[in-house]
Amino acid sequence: MKNPLSYIEISKSALRNNIAQFRTLLPKGNLLVLVVKANAYGHGLKEVVKIANSFVDMFQVDDIEELREVRIVTNKRVLILGYIQNSDLEELADLNATLGVYNIETLKELERIGKKKNKKMIIHLKIDALLGRQGVLLADLKEILNTIQKSKYLILESIYSHFSNIEDTDNLEHAQNQFEYLMEAKRIVINFGFKNITHHISATSGMLSDIKNNWEGVLVRLGIGGYGLWPSEGMKKIFSKKIKLTPVLRWVSHIAQVKVVPKDFPIGYGLTYITKRQTKIAIIPQGYSDGYDRGLSNNSFVLIKGQKCSVLGRVAMNMFVVDVSSVKDVKLEDEVILLGSQNKREITSEMLAEKLNTINYEIVARLNPLIRRVIVK
Repeated sequence: MKNPLSYIEISKSALRNNIAQFRTLLPKGNLLVLVVKANAYGHGLKEVVKIANSFVDMFQVDDIEELREVRIVTNKRVLILGYIQNSDLEELADLNATLGVYNIETLKELERIGKKKNKKMIIHLKIDALLGRQGVLLADLKEILNTIQKSKYLILESIYSHFSNIEDTDNLEHAQNQFEYLMEAKRIVINFGFKNITHHISATSGMLSDIKNNWEGVLVRLGIGGYGLWPSEGMKKIFSKKIKLTPVLRWVSHIAQVKVVPKDFPIGYGLTYITKRQTKIAIIPQGYSDGYDRGLSNNSFVLIKGQKCSVLGRVAMNMFVVDVSSVKDVKLEDEVILLGSQNKREITSEMLAEKLNTINYEIVARLNPLIRRVIVK
């Protein structure tokens, strides 16, 4: 099939290389979970699962819709950590997912479903280890454990939490406190009678950190690093000599029109740019509905024939304009790179994030899932 005018390339070799790099950091016996929530961080859920299926132990998603998509591609074990409403829990059981839980209401409904289907329901219990989001506090833990212990159909396999600022390499004190809080919860769980319990708290940043024993005997949840992106500049500076990450994604479009406009000619909505001279412009058929943020208006560039071409005027819903005056022999349908490399130049998600005062996670996660994903070597 001929590629459309705009698409996102997903590099098979880059994704597998990144996974292999993190495998080298893991102690023997640890399970590697690839996080594919949010459409695999914008990369394309089904495409990423297909590529990574034989290279990871589990996948992690956030909701029932993502679980359905994963099940189209693989029967591999899936960990689902977002809230699932009671009416979807029976489908979750049929799709063989392991659910993260943190309230008695969900436990009771899972018990009912387990009894109905005569099926053991494997669960992971989320601890609010000084993060202040979902999860059980130590003060409420015994009530939850009592409910699980009385059940004939609930199997507590693990407890887990999330680090809140471990990518801040200058201060790991809070991360250490979080880990100790989780370990206190684990001691309570074991003393309650759950002897073979495991724990997990490390995502990409946790795998790279030196928080003492934080992965011992557990699984780890590989997110942003699997896609070749660093959780922070601090971590990149410290660990880029230890492992080599390669961005997986390349956002490609093609020129939809080339024309020359005169001096003092307005470009785009709001008259935010008026040409200072006769200018050759190109129309790029992507816009803020595709994930090319409106904040990049008059504030970014694309690559055409390896040259930087500035964005002129406001980014519209489905298109924006760039200055191609300096690009030799530029023509209709020439390749345009919005994110990624072309020739020896590159536009990174970190560069776009800095322009928008956000993080690289948001740049890729907001890419429109309707843009076709194309798997390349």
